[in-house]
Amino acid sequence: MQRVGLYPGTFDPITAGHLDIIGRGLKLVDKLIVGVAVNEAKKPLFSLDERTAIVEEETAKLHNPRGVEIEVRPFDNLLMHFAEACGAHVIIRGLRAVSDFEYEFQMTAMNEQLNREIETVFLMADVQHQAVASRLVKEIAKFGGDISSFVTPSVRAKLLEKYK
Repeated sequence: MQRVGLYPGTFDPITAGHLDIIGRGLKLVDKLIVGVAVNEAKKPLFSLDERTAIVEEETAKLHNPRGVEIEVRPFDNLLMHFAEACGAHVIIRGLRAVSDFEYEFQMTAMNEQLNREIETVFLMADVQHQAVASRLVKEIAKFGGDISSFVTPSVRAKLLEKYK
């Protein structure tokens, strides 16, 4: 049986921290679906189509020695419904800080009530990525700060183009 994992997020934009979690998630599954979420509450800078394309571009560059299939799919429904539709066995989430844990703990408890068959696995952010958040990367870029250690050169160029 193929183990299918789902890594959901808004990815506005995808950061080095996201890519680290994706790369590490590839070690756990036979197929990884990266779900690009519609989240109007976050007022995304990039459109859903742009974010999906950027995630596809960036994940294609990842070191993937086991040849795990990576599929990028947008979604605009309940995470658990999307996970079920994808045939996911596990939802992969990254944790940076205690504040992430509190939110994720609640979400995992609710998701478990919706479907006890899909597990949630947490991967701790690498130390160098613990402070990286898309929201902060956008703010730094907007005000002319150096974001090169937080995103890939391609994502950096796309962000700077948005703020021209």
